[in-house]
Amino acid sequence: MKKEKILLAGATGYLGGYIAKRLKEEGYSVRLIVRNKKKVNFNDQEFEVYEGQVTEPASISKAFEGVDVVISTVGITRQKDGLTYMDVDYQANVNLVDAAKVNGVRKFIYVSVFRGDQMRHLQICAAKERMVDYLKASDLKYCIIRPNGFFSDMGDFLDMAKGGRVYLFGDGKLKLNPIHGADLAKECVRMVATTDQELNIGGPEVLSQNEIARFALKALAKQPKITHLPDWVRKMVLWFVRTFLSAKTYGPIEFFLSAMVMDMVAPQYGTHKLEDYFLAKAKVE
Repeated sequence: MKKEKILLAGATGYLGGYIAKRLKEEGYSVRLIVRNKKKVNFNDQEFEVYEGQVTEPASISKAFEGVDVVISTVGITRQKDGLTYMDVDYQANVNLVDAAKVNGVRKFIYVSVFRGDQMRHLQICAAKERMVDYLKASDLKYCIIRPNGFFSDMGDFLDMAKGGRVYLFGDGKLKLNPIHGADLAKECVRMVATTDQELNIGGPEVLSQNEIARFALKALAKQPKITHLPDWVRKMVLWFVRTFLSAKTYGPIEFFLSAMVMDMVAPQYGTHKLEDYFLAKAKVE
């Protein structure tokens, strides 16, 4: 049976890169939407690359011709181009949904965030969940994928560990199971052929914040020094960043500080281990 044509938006990001490779490995015909072809590291012989701005509907309309399924990982991480979460995580993805509908796309797969519907008071989650609402009301077949954190997000632990000490809020016993991009990409691609409408997903290991901190310190050959801060410090930092920083600047900090006081354990998938990831990153850095 002929494989469907997949349009991938967000291919130059951490997760998007893994999804693109996984799609090709499984024999799909893949078209990528990118902002600048010159910054794409993919081999043009393997991927059809379409240059357009997802924030500008007219520039991407032709990218949907002949497309069966759209996968979007579009969202702001630490970009500094003046755009807001509502500009990108919401409106840019809405532009993709609208173009998909006009062109008769069969299914739309969107990567949001685990428990995002419970954190709509946060800037990044408010935009992502508004997009989820829009997609669900679009009449398109859809799947919402909700990872609870990428291995790349755990880089904050490594950054702290470089100074010889990791700071945690509370007793560090709250747990999470972040997932490697390759493991998440595998499940994102699997959703192309399923009827599932939502997937909560994490990695194979459920770890406490203390364990993650120790992994980070060990990877950098540091003594296991962990300082546990009272929650009022976290609340004070949140007040400060919300008061004195712009939303696009404090958004990642706001999310990190809020998620750090929640158990973020999602259904377990994949095989990659966080300790191995830290060790590999430490060697490169």
